[in-house]
Amino acid sequence: MKIIMLGAPGAGKGTQAKRIANKYNIPHISTGDIFRANIKEKTELGNKAKEYMDKGELVPDDITIGMLLDRIHKDDCKNGFVLDGFPRTIPQAKSLTNALSELGEKIDYAINVDVPDESIISRMSGRRACLNCGNTYHIMYSAPKTENVCDNCGNELVIRDDDKPETVKKRLEVYHDQTQPLIDYYDNEKILASVDGTKDMEEVFLDIIAVLE
Repeated sequence: MKIIMLGAPGAGKGTQAKRIANKYNIPHISTGDIFRANIKEKTELGNKAKEYMDKGELVPDDITIGMLLDRIHKDDCKNGFVLDGFPRTIPQAKSLTNALSELGEKIDYAINVDVPDESIISRMSGRRACLNCGNTYHIMYSAPKTENVCDNCGNELVIRDDDKPETVKKRLEVYHDQTQPLIDYYDNEKILASVDGTKDMEEVFLDIIAVLE
């Protein structure tokens, strides 16, 4: 079972991807992990990717896809995989489709965890982090015992820059501009399934399992 997870930043697709991977005993593959592994192992593609990253530039699609294809053909992927964070653009999606089809393979499902922008902004702006011990909280869903104080070490909690409403809005704009077209692409490929990501995390998971089974 080859699955792609789609959804805006903060929609919860990473959490669901991990749970799917555990349930079906298939690897959860994120592009960030692939980059780190290739750079650490100093592979040819990893070295090329590092050159771009060191300059603060985006890694070109051909390098990213090369690393991805290498990863999904390792032994642990023989029963499938869950892709998280890739593809991000239509050219990446088409390259992946073509590369797999040359090997007689294809993606089986593209699962879109659908959450309205306003829900994501309130979700992410409610996050609080302790910079001392790394504990994270949410003012609505898992609040600290004392407001803005870490339960674990007593340090003050902060809103990370990534979670500030203005930053989240900007990330959502980029998402709608670049990644939203993927939803149409996979819909045309007849493999898209959308689930309501505003539900409880357990319900979202059960909805995804219902699609896969």
